[in-house]
Amino acid sequence: MTNTLHRYGAPEAQRDDFIVFAIPTKANREGSGPKLKAFLEIAAKYGPVNMGGGGKGGLYRPSEGLTPLVHWRARGSVTPADVIAGIDQAGTVAAVFDDIEKVRRLLEELRQRDLGVSVNVSGLTDEARRAAQAAGITRHSVEYSLGFPFGETDRMPDRRTLELATMCGHSMVAFGLVQKLCQLVREGRRTPPEAARCLARFCTCGVFNTVRAERLQAGDGDAT
Repeated sequence: MTNTLHRYGAPEAQRDDFIVFAIPTKANREGSGPKLKAFLEIAAKYGPVNMGGGGKGGLYRPSEGLTPLVHWRARGSVTPADVIAGIDQAGTVAAVFDDIEKVRRLLEELRQRDLGVSVNVSGLTDEARRAAQAAGITRHSVEYSLGFPFGETDRMPDRRTLELATMCGHSMVAFGLVQKLCQLVREGRRTPPEAARCLARFCTCGVFNTVRAERLQAGDGDAT
């Protein structure tokens, strides 16, 4: 089970959003650190839009010097090598891709390397199944999110806010922040890439998809 199953949106709105996890089990958790780093090193070769793990942070991170303007100022970027170096204990690591073909090539190399950790692909199930089959892997299980069918759903925010906020499965991206940034983009005070990078900094697992966020911020699709 992964909290990335709860990414909100119609299937056609998620065709550029795939997350590949490496997860040690209780049986092989001890000593799995080098295997997790190897997974990220392999994943980095295929151009992920974000990557991270273990709450250490992804390619986009908040600043230690908090001021009202800190998230808009240019800062040195975090590299994949920095993310990999920060993995110092067993846990879950992940890489986010905007192209299923990149996922297929990654799965093919992971099958060949056989690192000995569980691999989970989160995204459209048919696309993930075909990518696994093309890489020579037979999917052994699948899990679905049922969405938000119960409770006072009329109190939930609009679709665009949910599409953006649920890309952080731990709810670290606040609805209010999403709505504020959407407003700034509409007013021309921030660009979609600036807004997407700002939101991604609050997702400490590094699974926020900035490419999808840019597209949504730019207004690709109805926000009803």
